[in-house]
Amino acid sequence: MIVEHTHQPNTKHRLYYSRTYYRQLLSLRRHHLLRPPLINKTDITTESINQSTMSNTTNQKHMILAAMVAASTSAFTAPSVKTSSTATSLKMTAVDPAVVTKKEYQDICGVSFDGDELTDRLKATNFLYPKHVEVIEDIAPIAEAMVDDILLDTGDAAWQPQDYLPDLSKDNWYEEVKELREMGEQISDELLVVLIGDMVTEEALPTYQTLLNTFEGCDDPTGTTDSAWAKWSRGWTSEENRHGDLLNKYLYLGGRCDMRQIEVTIQHLITSGFNPKANKDPYKGFVYTSFQERATKISHGNVGKLAREKGDKTLGKICAMIAGDEGRHEKAYQTFVTEILKRDPNGLLSVFGEMMRGQIVMPAELMTDGKDPELYENFANVATGLGVYTPLDYADIIAHLVKTWDLENLEGLDSAGEKERDYLCKLPERYRKLASRSMNKKKKATDLEVPTKTFSWIYNRPCKIVV
Repeated sequence: MIVEHTHQPNTKHRLYYSRTYYRQLLSLRRHHLLRPPLINKTDITTESINQSTMSNTTNQKHMILAAMVAASTSAFTAPSVKTSSTATSLKMTAVDPAVVTKKEYQDICGVSFDGDELTDRLKATNFLYPKHVEVIEDIAPIAEAMVDDILLDTGDAAWQPQDYLPDLSKDNWYEEVKELREMGEQISDELLVVLIGDMVTEEALPTYQTLLNTFEGCDDPTGTTDSAWAKWSRGWTSEENRHGDLLNKYLYLGGRCDMRQIEVTIQHLITSGFNPKANKDPYKGFVYTSFQERATKISHGNVGKLAREKGDKTLGKICAMIAGDEGRHEKAYQTFVTEILKRDPNGLLSVFGEMMRGQIVMPAELMTDGKDPELYENFANVATGLGVYTPLDYADIIAHLVKTWDLENLEGLDSAGEKERDYLCKLPERYRKLASRSMNKKKKATDLEVPTKTFSWIYNRPCKIVV
């Protein structure tokens, strides 16, 4: 293995190189793997290479060590350092402790296989948003407090889906299922479709946790990292996981849905993914979650209200519990943004204004059952027709965030920040006017003839929609 050092480290990078690249080179020379780091390629001959040939066993071990360093330098060294090989490039996906001891690995890479040392090494050395990351790190104690104060206890102390469903292990399970079905028959197909769409959205939880782990400074690099943000992410996910489980089981026991088509839709949605245009920016991430948690709370709350009005008390309780979770999570994310505003008001307002100009992307917008290419739009139109979630709710959420974050009285703004603040404070009223005008046009159109769409979720029965 030949290492070509094509760039002398400047002052800015000297400390970085001294701790990584040069240390690795010194370690490799100690294992007789490398000549001195600065090599003139014209001096390399077949004879000199042959002289460095070792026994098969030793050579195998050193080749593995070299591959490990190649992998390490590709992940942790600056682009100006190049590595090349006289033969086929070596690749390694795992370390075999039987061949390379932990001590040898640590000598070369400067990090052990496990523990806090590995977590520290995995932390990014360069960020797209370094100032934002600095603020996020500063409010980590707030995240720790949210873990303690907002998230519920896990295990037996927390509510679980089975608490609201018939227990099939009991002798009277049949009567309980029959009662659930009788109450469920009272709700319309339109409300059933909205409930299914909400459930599909909740079941795409793996996508949302993936999103959280893309926010710089808030990630969970090892999966068990003991940071405040990692604990918040895992705790939030564990609570959200109950929502899809509960709604899925309720719909299954209700017997009115084509569960296979629903499962197909869930798989499609998770496979398609979701991009809220946060671009790894934690500021954008927390503005988005502040908005979306409130929107989800409104949707579940309104479905539960309509279910209770029709006599389905079980569904009413289920939706109330889920809406309660969303409300607690909403409070936490909005608190994070409040703390960011205290430290970087101009930066947060710039992000908030940018996101509002592009509008908030709904998490299930790529929903499909493989048959209806406009499934999400049709589902959303049914929800609008029932008043579960409408454009007016969108405007009200913006107004709520502007009020919660007290943007009108925000101080310490530069001229650009003042401009964004004025735009955001006027935005809710503008949206309300546009939403009212749009909904009135749709109402006039549907007064003449109510259009319908069929949904595979309910065996292609038609539902009324607002278009």
